Amino acid sequence: MPRTPAEILLGAGTIAVVGASPRPQRPSNSVMRYLLDAGYRVIPVRPHVREVHGIPCVSSLAEIDEPIDLVDVFRRADACPGVTQEAVDAGAKAVWLQLGLVSPEARRIAEDAGVEYVENACTAIVHERAARA
Repeated sequence: MPRTPAEILLGAGTIAVVGASPRPQRPSNSVMRYLLDAGYRVIPVRPHVREVHGIPCVSSLAEIDEPIDLVDVFRRADACPGVTQEAVDAGAKAVWLQLGLVSPEARRIAEDAGVEYVENACTAIVHERAARA
């Protein structure tokens, strides 16, 4: 039986945030801060950016040399299939598309590879609700 989004998130330890932004007004910045404060190991993935919240960025998922439990995606929907394929290639256990992001192609890529998949949901909101339950 598939795990719920809350179960996927609560079972994660290391989260790669693709599209992490150093700009405080961006949702990826505040969600990354929330995940850090919640105790996750968070790796920002953003080419041409040195760091986010004091954590060095990597340019791609392929640069991460440790197991990735969850790839949290803050990119446009048209970029999601490519990011999902990168996540599969990097051995990620789950792919999560943030609020407003839906991609049938990304879902197919993840499901074909046996990778758990969530779309159109915010990791911070799901975590906050699960923590209160």
